Order: sequence, then C-alpha cells, then structure tokens
Amino acid sequence: MEKKKHKGSVVERKKEVLSSLENLGLSIYEQIDGGQFPSITMPSRSTENINYDPQLRQFILGDRRVKRSARNIRHLKPFAQLVWAALFSNELSSQRKTSTLRDVYYSAQAYEMTFKDQQESNNIITDLETVLGFSREDFNIFPEERSAVFGDLTIEYTVPGYEGKTMDLTSHPDGVMIGPALTSAEFVKTKADKVIAIEKGGLFTRFIEENVHRKFNALLVLTAGQAPRATRHFIRRLNEELKLPVYVFTDGDPWGMHIAMVIISGSANAAHLRELNTPDAKWSGVWATDIVNYKLPTDPLDEIDMKRLLELQKDPRYKEDPLWHREIKTFMKIKRKAEQEAFSRYGLTYIVDEYLPAKLEETR
Repeated sequence: MEKKKHKGSVVERKKEVLSSLENLGLSIYEQIDGGQFPSITMPSRSTENINYDPQLRQFILGDRRVKRSARNIRHLKPFAQLVWAALFSNELSSQRKTSTLRDVYYSAQAYEMTFKDQQESNNIITDLETVLGFSREDFNIFPEERSAVFGDLTIEYTVPGYEGKTMDLTSHPDGVMIGPALTSAEFVKTKADKVIAIEKGGLFTRFIEENVHRKFNALLVLTAGQAPRATRHFIRRLNEELKLPVYVFTDGDPWGMHIAMVIISGSANAAHLRELNTPDAKWSGVWATDIVNYKLPTDPLDEIDMKRLLELQKDPRYKEDPLWHREIKTFMKIKRKAEQEAFSRYGLTYIVDEYLPAKLEETR
C-alpha cells in the first residue's frame, strides 16, 4: 500500500501547539497589564466530571470547570508551576527539542521552580494538557518507557537532521523503538494488512523469529505492558491512516484484559485527550475461555486480581460487548490466570502455528 505523504499535517499541528502556548501567555500578560490577578480556567479532571461517551467509545470530561487564580494564595504555587510548564513546553516546541517527564522535573530547578516530587511535576503537565487540549507528546515531552514495532512499513522522518530520510521497520531484528522520531514520522508504504499488538517482549521476539510479520502479513507492535500513550497514538495512526485492523494479544488475566481495553477505549486518566484510542481494535486473547479450551498451565487469581475483576465489572466499557462480560465471568468461575508463554507446553511454535491463526480468524 502506497501512502500519500502529508508532511503539512505535522507542520500544522506544531504551529497549532505553539499558537496555543503563545495565546495562553498573551492571556496572562493582558490580565496583569489590566491590573488583574491572572487566572487560568480549565476543565475539571475530578472523577465526578469523567464520563464514558458510548458514541466516541472513550472517557471524556464533562462541562464542569475549575479556576486557578493568583488571587488565591492556595492557588499561587500551582498557578506559577503551570505557567512555568507552559514556558518550558514553548521552549521545547519552538526549538524542536524533546524532554522526558523526569527531565522536566529536574529542569525546573534551573528556573528556581520547585516541585516536591516528580508526581507533582507530572500532574502540572497534565493540567497544561487539559488547559490547551494537546497532549504532552505534542509539547515534545515523553515518558521514559518505550515499546517497539517490527514489520513491512517504510517511514520517513520529520525530526531535525533526519528530514526526508526513510527506514524500513524490518531493519533491526529486535524491532524499532517507538520514540519521538518514529511517532512523528510519515508512513510511506506497507504491504501489511493488519497490526498485531503484543503485551510481552518474549512473545514479540518469538513472533519475529517465527516470521509472523510475513506469515500473517502483519506489523508487530510490542506494548511492553500497558502501552505508553505515544504507542497508543501510533497504533491509532496505523489503523486510521493505513486502514489496518488491530488485534491485541495479552496475558490471560484481568490486567491483560485492561491493557487491551486501554488500547481500544483509552483511559480515564487521559479523558481530556482524543486520538489515543483505537475503538475498532480487537482483544484476541489470551481469554479466560482459552485457558479452559487449551488446558493451559495456570496460577491462581489472588485477592488483588479478584478485586480488579470486580472493578472491571463496574466499568461501563466492559458492558458493551458480550465478549468482555463472558470472559470476566469465566475468570471469576475458574479463578485462574495464564501467561502468553503458557502455550509453550505444546512446543515453541504452537502459539504461531495453531493458536494465532485460530484467534485471528475468530476475532476478525
């Protein structure tokens, strides 16, 4: 599949990000210039203001808003932190540099801006996302964790120093890291007709060794546990821009279920953002019913696992499709869990030769 490149969209988005940051600064300046205590109003991220939208198939924020004002002494520190975060993000965006969440925390000290810990710093970055409607990745701020991709896809870089350079994502036998350069790259061409997202690094490596990308004409994406937001956005791009269906393979436990659900419908923590979910992606296993049908080696569900299942039962996202309800019910009945590697009891290639084709056909 040849993909018409659209470099303009990347450039335009960067312009929108810079414009939104500049407008925020201008608003604060005009308030001060007018003799007012500056304030910033943003959607509330309280749990009471997070609602599930069945049409968008993801969590969104409601209409409730909160105001952070320099007039209120309790707001003064977080207000200053938020303004600094906008300043730092503007520097990153305008200079086309990147930073990690950890680096943001330490960089604040160079500006004599203090955070009691990194969690406070992370929360302020999330506040900035909420104010402006852009993700931290749009400000060139990324988490430390990385996942990877492997398969027949040629990309073209847009980052400084590499503009116009292309790379085939089969070029490295361990896969290509899904970092800032890759998530902002253009898709040039692919022969793949599906995406297989995999929770565990061991299975990702096994799939590469067994040429799953060729046998099933697939792009392989390692989520490395809960997929980082940049990876979820990358998967969505593969689905939307290349029209590739997405199949998600996780461990057979409540946490694996939720890894798949976050790829499909996003998370409550990112309810203020869009374009991080792939609503039509399919959770293809490992299901609780697979544990039974394939007689897999298992471990017992512990108290924390059972508590998580009860939480999932109450989550509106798990009530839409009978599949989720059935699998939660089965987990509760058997009280067992299994890892993806459990299929190795039938031989190293069984999961590729038997299980994978059966599941792709079943969830197609």
